[in-house]
Amino acid sequence: MSLPSYLDTANDAFLPLRDTVFNQLRLQILHGELKPGERLMEVSLAEKLGVSRTPVREAIRMLEQEGLAVLLPRRGAHVASIDNKQLEDMLEARRTLEAFTVNAACGRITKEQLQELREHNRNFRDAVRSGDTVTMADMDFVFHEAIAKAAGNARIMDILQHLREQLFRYQYEYLKDARDHEHLVEEHEAICLAFENGENNTAVELIKLHIDDQELGIYYQLEKENKTRKKKKA
Repeated sequence: MSLPSYLDTANDAFLPLRDTVFNQLRLQILHGELKPGERLMEVSLAEKLGVSRTPVREAIRMLEQEGLAVLLPRRGAHVASIDNKQLEDMLEARRTLEAFTVNAACGRITKEQLQELREHNRNFRDAVRSGDTVTMADMDFVFHEAIAKAAGNARIMDILQHLREQLFRYQYEYLKDARDHEHLVEEHEAICLAFENGENNTAVELIKLHIDDQELGIYYQLEKENKTRKKKKA
């Protein structure tokens, strides 16, 4: 099973220390271990990671360049938050690009690629049934990445990967919700079936509905978090 490239830390030992620290902090942000708005304190992070402050400082700058951290005057670095308009724009962009890749993949996907896509969905289903949120989020990412590969447009694939990375932490929180996610497995399989039958229009409509479903789930979870945050402040 191959994980998304941004989650694969197997080669960290061969990277400069700042890149290793960057990858670890990035993963913690994407998986929600470091929350939006949380302060990134160089001293405590250096102690926790067993490194000096210099690679931590450099890693935070890299996170800032990627939009995952923000430097606030007199308040230091914090995990970046996305406001509702930014989130709406990113989800709309993802929906449009996913529809494009599905349409393109319909005419190009091979039997081997379709078989691989179904294998990714089986892994996703197993994660859903075991309640393994991390693997669930990773396998959903891999499923959609495989469609983009089948579409054969490397530039669109790069843009989509960046969008999914930015949205990953929100999707991860959504998937942590205890509600039934079997419908996501069924939606994946319906997309596979449309590919198998060469039904372009059906596949495109299915991916739109699939993204819309996840979007509603993300907004539901964010609203839930906002209510919890307000209660704590009260």
